[in-house]
Amino acid sequence: QVQVVESGGGLVQPGGSLRLSCQASGSIRSIYSMAWYRQGPGLQRELVASMTDGGTIRYADFVKGRFTITRDNVKTVYLQMNSLRPEDTDVYYCYAERVRNYAGFVYSPVWGQGTQVTVSS
Repeated sequence: QVQVVESGGGLVQPGGSLRLSCQASGSIRSIYSMAWYRQGPGLQRELVASMTDGGTIRYADFVKGRFTITRDNVKTVYLQMNSLRPEDTDVYYCYAERVRNYAGFVYSPVWGQGTQVTVSS
């Protein structure tokens, strides 16, 4: 079984920074894409940023220039969030696509449980 677990959410003042982390667990050989989504109450989940194992990165327009997504190994993805605004307040979810383990099984998609980010003075 494969899981992804987020960490790093919390309360921050407007203009501040947070770094979210997401780590996949299990005997994982590769993950095609890892991404961050966010969702507000009563709203659809929306893409924040994604990064493939080949290095292709996508950002939502509302975070360009403020957020940075990175991956430092097969299992881990980060989201550095700078210049945070109150409207960035949401639950942030980690997402993994085409997670392949050493037995040859592929899990997709895999969602984390979410971490709350609150931007408020």
